[in-house]
Amino acid sequence: MSYNDNFIKACRKEQVDTLPVWYMRQAGRYDPDYRKIKEKYSLLEICQQPELAAEVTMMPIKKLGVDAAILYSDIMNPVASLGVDFDIVKDIGPVIHTPVRTAQDVERLRPIDVEKDLSHILQTIRILDKELEVPLISFAGAPFTIASYLIEGRPSKSYIRTKQMMYSEPTVWFALMDKLGDMVITYLRAHIANGAKAVQVFDSWVGALSPADFEVYVRPTMMRIFKELSDLKEPKIYFPGVSSGELLPYLTTIQADVIGLDWRVPISVGRERLQNRYAVQGNLDPYILTAPMSVIEAQAKAIMDDGMKQPGFIFNLGHGLFPEASLEKLKELTTFIHTYSHSVLTQQAGKSGA
Repeated sequence: MSYNDNFIKACRKEQVDTLPVWYMRQAGRYDPDYRKIKEKYSLLEICQQPELAAEVTMMPIKKLGVDAAILYSDIMNPVASLGVDFDIVKDIGPVIHTPVRTAQDVERLRPIDVEKDLSHILQTIRILDKELEVPLISFAGAPFTIASYLIEGRPSKSYIRTKQMMYSEPTVWFALMDKLGDMVITYLRAHIANGAKAVQVFDSWVGALSPADFEVYVRPTMMRIFKELSDLKEPKIYFPGVSSGELLPYLTTIQADVIGLDWRVPISVGRERLQNRYAVQGNLDPYILTAPMSVIEAQAKAIMDDGMKQPGFIFNLGHGLFPEASLEKLKELTTFIHTYSHSVLTQQAGKSGA
């Protein structure tokens, strides 16, 4: 089988004859085989075993036929190298044993050492670089989202302590942003050096901020991250998470190649808010997968029709897959996306060449 680079082409706004598709959290608990592995090992234990982590990463490529793999990992993995002690607790998420809340706490965070502390992740990437026939996306958590876990001590709905630090101790906040920005840059550069073909920065919870607060407290760090990665040819994706539609106009100075959209913003509206500067990725509501296939296909078709109005569209969900999602429906959806988009794009190419 020849190498499938449709995903890379779409990231670069190049013409494709079939829309690329991958799904956030595509290596996860919706897959019965993955659930069996999780009966033996925790997420962090899987990540510590490169061969097993690579196997899990490749599962959706084999089972779903998606056009890109995303590294099986967790956004908290690099945080361990900073000296932060945490666990991933079932039904809760990251739990930080000693939250970061003072200037002294921030000062104690040491620089990331990817080769020493995270060599297992680099080994997983090297294995996948040899095995995959689609591009490998690696990723990092964005500083705001990581900071929210470090400060709150666990997932939060209000982000009260996080915002308290932002507003009351901006010097401490920006020192933390600087350290986490350095972490992301160093971590992703190491991933690309070891074979990752694209990188995505997940900012899952930054939609909790107003545009004005995003502009002051977060955007400078995001601009620095992407500027410092801009010498690398591999595509860079920024996903500003859920409920982030109002932030899109504030992203137009970020040197990313692709912006991920959640399901609340139509593709055409997202492109307009981004001044058509980027390829876009999204944005099916993951919970539509609970519906009959006729409903799923109708919604996917509407998104594709909007996305295919111009080059630079990658089909994805507006957030990650959930455990109750159907493997069979995902297979059918992937086939439908490929079949329908190929028909439309081939027609478009024929008309433009006539």
